[in-house]
Amino acid sequence: MASHYPHPLIAREGWPFLVLSLAAALAVTVLAGWWSAPLWVIFLFVLQFFRDPARVVPSDSKAVLSPADGRVVVVGRAMDPYRGVEALKISVFMNVFNVHSNRSPVDGTVEKVEYHSGSFLNAALDKASLENERNAVLLKTPEGTSITFVQIAGLVARRILCYTKAGDALSRGQRYGFIRFGSRVDVYLPLDAKPQVSIGDKVSATETVLARLA
Repeated sequence: MASHYPHPLIAREGWPFLVLSLAAALAVTVLAGWWSAPLWVIFLFVLQFFRDPARVVPSDSKAVLSPADGRVVVVGRAMDPYRGVEALKISVFMNVFNVHSNRSPVDGTVEKVEYHSGSFLNAALDKASLENERNAVLLKTPEGTSITFVQIAGLVARRILCYTKAGDALSRGQRYGFIRFGSRVDVYLPLDAKPQVSIGDKVSATETVLARLA
């Protein structure tokens, strides 16, 4: 599947931006010397934004792993708008300094992928879940548990990339997408799932356990 590829430290999505920013910085350095300093700062920003480190997957089969790096902004009951049922919602906000590679929180089979166009509000706001551009993956675990996780564009983000489709099997921690330049991921779980994080906690994709399934 397209999402399977070795971890090259720098995400494949970033290579065009890296090449352009490096070429610009080198060209201005040759022509104007130290006036190129701002362009080198831009190059370093692009380099850190598109980093894509490998992660260690916890062995707990009941663990729901964080699909993204960032800060927890929502933990509570909410309506899953894609399944029409009440759920435990946990949301992770990614700023421009977080890793933006998205990973599957559980093992399972993708039932559906839904893309919705929308606004580009600050992704830290709860209304971004329903108003911003977003892409939802509806998945069922081998035990039959339904889980929904949603990539949401933010104030700066202008591109959601998702590399999975209905019928695909995802493994816990498997890279399935990327969001460019600031965003959010919502996870909808059964109401009997036990949250392991609180609002304000910093989390790491794959390595942080968001919740445990009953």
